[in-house]
Amino acid sequence: MEQMNELKVVSIRLVDEPPLFSSSKLSSPEAVFKLMGKELQAYDRELFCVLNLRTNNQVINMNVVSVGTLNTALAHPREVFKSAILSNAYGIILLHNHPSGSCAPSREDCRVTKRLLEAGELMGIPVRDHVIVAGNEYYSFRENENIIKKEQNYAEEVAEKPMPEKERTR
Repeated sequence: MEQMNELKVVSIRLVDEPPLFSSSKLSSPEAVFKLMGKELQAYDRELFCVLNLRTNNQVINMNVVSVGTLNTALAHPREVFKSAILSNAYGIILLHNHPSGSCAPSREDCRVTKRLLEAGELMGIPVRDHVIVAGNEYYSFRENENIIKKEQNYAEEVAEKPMPEKERTR
């Protein structure tokens, strides 16, 4: 008979699946599109994914956060950052598709991106970009300076910055 106040212990671990993609470093939204475009074009409903990155912008893995409907997919910060934390990612790139064929971001796309940027900043896992794929085209929030600051390329932002004094270990 189980005791009434028994506390169960839970273990969390990352389970590797066979790789789908190359080990190349991402340097631009176009590189993201080349890596993921065909995969996202194949769906008739929205798919929201996250690419977890090392400090050199090499992709650690890809996680499908949600499979939605014809014109919406859920992207809650808890689900988006779960694989990034488990993968020990330095940063992430958000991706989703628009089966409608228009890659223009919706008001909801902008709202969700802003919320995920804030969550990433709080956790120390920066959102490097949010790329929307629609057919043979893509839209980059960074490239269009929509919420995410434009940079020459993804790699420049990764330059070593001194760690704040309070975070240094002795």
